[in-house]
Amino acid sequence: MSKSLVIGNGESRKWFSEKQYEVDAVTWGCNAIYRDIMVDNLVAVDYGMQQEIYQSNHWRDAQCWFANWSILPSEVGDMMFMGYDIPESFVHKTPNRTERCVISGKDPVTLQEKIDVAIQMNPDLNMVDLRNKMEKDVGVWITYVEEDDNINNVDFPVGWSTGNTAIHLACQSGAEEVYILGFDLSTYDEPLNNVYKGTDNYLSSDAKGFNSSNWINQMQTVFTEFRNIKFYWVDPVDRIGQKDFFQNGQDGKFNNLSYLTKTEFCDKVNI
Repeated sequence: MSKSLVIGNGESRKWFSEKQYEVDAVTWGCNAIYRDIMVDNLVAVDYGMQQEIYQSNHWRDAQCWFANWSILPSEVGDMMFMGYDIPESFVHKTPNRTERCVISGKDPVTLQEKIDVAIQMNPDLNMVDLRNKMEKDVGVWITYVEEDDNINNVDFPVGWSTGNTAIHLACQSGAEEVYILGFDLSTYDEPLNNVYKGTDNYLSSDAKGFNSSNWINQMQTVFTEFRNIKFYWVDPVDRIGQKDFFQNGQDGKFNNLSYLTKTEFCDKVNI
């Protein structure tokens, strides 16, 4: 039986990261998890996080899966700012120039327009918190890359959260059982639930949570698309009654989704 363990960075998985457990499964991790846990596959969709991982050389130890990771000649990066007066604080370049690079980012020029629209559409939200979320990853990231590395461009899905991208990739890889650990849904009414909040490339430790609607829709899409795979959600934090969102899909109950306690999980992956 082919098993995959997909590890998110919700605070419910702190117990797991306190020790480097050996598991009977192929492991998939998200973003900064590499700081604490060695995984077989590391997934990142945020530009700053991708650059941090590349600079860490962690791609030498694991297969990395980055969204929108398109290789360009380095001359493109040299010329792209000609005629533009972009503050240096918005430009993030890796120091060791090579012949190839990846260019990613958000346009700081149009940011204010987007913030104004978001404020009008969400008048009841904390405006400082909303602005901080929207300003994250604003700027241009130029990452110089080596010719032979373990970076895979994510063809599909694109535009998803890192965690759900990792789950889908695990399913694509041929897993028959997928264990989901550290996937904690959240709301605007509670603090941000992430073990790395307040660190580089993450929101501040006093940030609010997110509306989980998109995450829920993406997970439901995965459970529906891969009906032949058995999913196990490990020790879920039922902050907003998340079990209610996954009891019924378009075709009825998600019979391929079950919930496990820590003890049950440890038994299944031989911890």
